[in-house]
Amino acid sequence: MPDEKEGGLDYLKAAFHWRANKIGLAAAVCLAGLTASIAPLILVAGLEMMYLAIVPNNPRFQRLVRSWKFDEQERERAKSLSAMYYELPPEMRGRFSALDQVCRVIRDNYKRLTSTSQMFVDQMDSKLDGLSQSYLRLLNSAFHHREYLRTASVDTIRREAAQLQKDIPNDPPKVQEINRKRIEILNKRVEKHEKIKENCAVVDAQCAAIEDVLQLIRDQSVTMHDPQTISDHLDSLVKDVEQTEETVREVESIFDISPLASAELDSGSVSRTRVRN
Repeated sequence: MPDEKEGGLDYLKAAFHWRANKIGLAAAVCLAGLTASIAPLILVAGLEMMYLAIVPNNPRFQRLVRSWKFDEQERERAKSLSAMYYELPPEMRGRFSALDQVCRVIRDNYKRLTSTSQMFVDQMDSKLDGLSQSYLRLLNSAFHHREYLRTASVDTIRREAAQLQKDIPNDPPKVQEINRKRIEILNKRVEKHEKIKENCAVVDAQCAAIEDVLQLIRDQSVTMHDPQTISDHLDSLVKDVEQTEETVREVESIFDISPLASAELDSGSVSRTRVRN
């Protein structure tokens, strides 16, 4: 049996679950039931072993499976982007729609280029799609960052940490231990709040940069500017956006509480229960 996996694709599993194979197996079971004989099952078992030994290793079948996987990933990506879009407030949806319209105008203008320039046009089309998706992800991140900043009062967190620090000398030893951990966690929350606030400004600036560059490219496309120059502009913008998205991912990861902090909180909860008891 083949055990080769490429890019996370299990060709053996795909071959077994292929609709044509399942129909053949079902037909053999039905035939065995009608004839009250196990001969059809023995025959189909032998054929199935040969099938699973040959088909999963066939390059054409592997290309077919990869195309299935690619189509599935595209559907999942489109579903995810659609969910991001409808999660946005109307103002941000309007910004994305305006950018999408700019991309449409650029495509329409460059479709009039000569056939010798179509190679650059095809590359540009792919980059425009990528930038449009990145822009939507950045807008979504900006929205969530603003929601966090709106609901999390850093001044309240600072006051709570200061009050705990002030009360520590008068607390019992067990309570002191718990409250020191609480102060540490509250200080981390303040630090994270500042990072998110800074990152929100970075995301806003990057979104504005995407809008500016694409509007410039739209203006240049009206006069049929050199597509190679446009491609270079897009390459530079793509690199900037990728760096910003990486920064966004790093900052968004701080929303997840670390296992150590979780353990400390659990320990603190248990200790508080014991103190109360």
